[in-house]
Amino acid sequence: MNVTDGSTSPVPLGDLLARHSEKDPARPAVTYNEMTTSYAELDARANRRARQLETMGVCEGDVVTLAVPNSLEFYEIVFAVWKLGATPNIVSSRLPVAELRAIVEIAGPRLIIGEESARVDGWNFLATGTKPGTDLSPDPLPTKVASRWKMHTSGGSTGRPKLIVDKQSGLYDPGKARSIQLAGETMLNPGPLYHNAPFVGSFQSLFAGNHVVEMGRFDPLRALELIERHKINVVSFVPTMMNRIWRLPAEQRGSFDLSSLRLVIHLASICPAWLKQAWIDWLGPDRIFEIYGGSELFGGTAITGREWLSHKGSVGKVRPGAQMRILDEQGKECAPGEIGEIYFLPDTGPNSTYEYIGAQAKTMDGWQTYGDLGHVDEEGYLYIADRRTDMIVSGGANIFPAEVEAALDQHPNVLSSIVIGLPDADLGQRVHAIVQMGENADERSDADVMREFLSDKLVRYKIPRTFEFTSENLRDDAGKARRSQLREERIASAS
Repeated sequence: MNVTDGSTSPVPLGDLLARHSEKDPARPAVTYNEMTTSYAELDARANRRARQLETMGVCEGDVVTLAVPNSLEFYEIVFAVWKLGATPNIVSSRLPVAELRAIVEIAGPRLIIGEESARVDGWNFLATGTKPGTDLSPDPLPTKVASRWKMHTSGGSTGRPKLIVDKQSGLYDPGKARSIQLAGETMLNPGPLYHNAPFVGSFQSLFAGNHVVEMGRFDPLRALELIERHKINVVSFVPTMMNRIWRLPAEQRGSFDLSSLRLVIHLASICPAWLKQAWIDWLGPDRIFEIYGGSELFGGTAITGREWLSHKGSVGKVRPGAQMRILDEQGKECAPGEIGEIYFLPDTGPNSTYEYIGAQAKTMDGWQTYGDLGHVDEEGYLYIADRRTDMIVSGGANIFPAEVEAALDQHPNVLSSIVIGLPDADLGQRVHAIVQMGENADERSDADVMREFLSDKLVRYKIPRTFEFTSENLRDDAGKARRSQLREERIASAS
């Protein structure tokens, strides 16, 4: 499961397209909207784009904020930024201006690139779709190396955004063994590139000279069509995507040839055990692979589908390169089976993989946490309970929303659900469920039906006391939900 070409010299990220095109100019790099761009073509486009950005003042060491939707242009711009030795700061193209402003004020970019809605007063701006002038050369530029290869954002839903700056410089060693993708493979990217996992997976595929099929926007039926048409070998899904695919009619889902798939990776949020079992039954355990971790890269776990069958519900053992501990609130190590906060320490030492701008990391003697709660079994396999900030304390009992959501999502009419705690004079917090129903749902707004459905899946105190029903998407294509915002809106409405 390794990618290597035998080289041991790191290559600047901006030079990688040219390196691959020298070997095979026609090699497919990115396919988007059924148009395939070769490595030679993408390199030439990125060179012209870099010169365009240069005329707007972008230089080595700068930050460029990208509010650009998934597209060929996105890939072109990112490589152009690296060619100038600058760092891309990736944000959602749908951010409200106030939220974007909060991010750029701490990122301090030389330039913002995005659709017109991303224009922020006082900041240099380039609209997407603005093509480089025909006088700008497609020839190579002088080699430069970004001091930090990427910068993502997190926490925007709370109104307190933070930047997660990857400390790795803009270099890639093609000779270093890489896990997950094999040389010459084709991967499908169904996720938004402003999220870390889709970004890293797609660009590391290109770094290795592989072919990326870019969806643009996720659609369950189209994902299966693209896997069959392009003979996809590797794809990364979040559980929301897996659920939407699974909800397709069985005869429709089973009509596609998925034999090319070597690996289905899922990550980013908790996958309900019933859904994972369904995918294992469908595709087989050797094609399912789960990763748990975060953009900060200070540690994570992984598990194969076959391992999972013997440790159902687990997200695996700690991956090489870090250590893991489960600690209680006093910093004492939890015994197997005891829930605590999950902490990691990278082998390279504390704070060696990333830095925050706009926030402080939570640490315990150098160990750091993503904020998740869980436990390990006697064999060291990790089981996620929930995020500490999402846990509901109702009548003195701890309730993990992920467990309730996993039960709700098994209902055939439910597409997705978000469970939150709302203030309650008697209980402290009451469990409230926001439920996204399918278009053809029979019981669109029947709370009693949902309570009855949950009665043999959850103990009584975990069953939501109140429900609301909607046809709007509760999660984005990366499986993320603005839980804090949903909670605050309902509290404000009630008051």
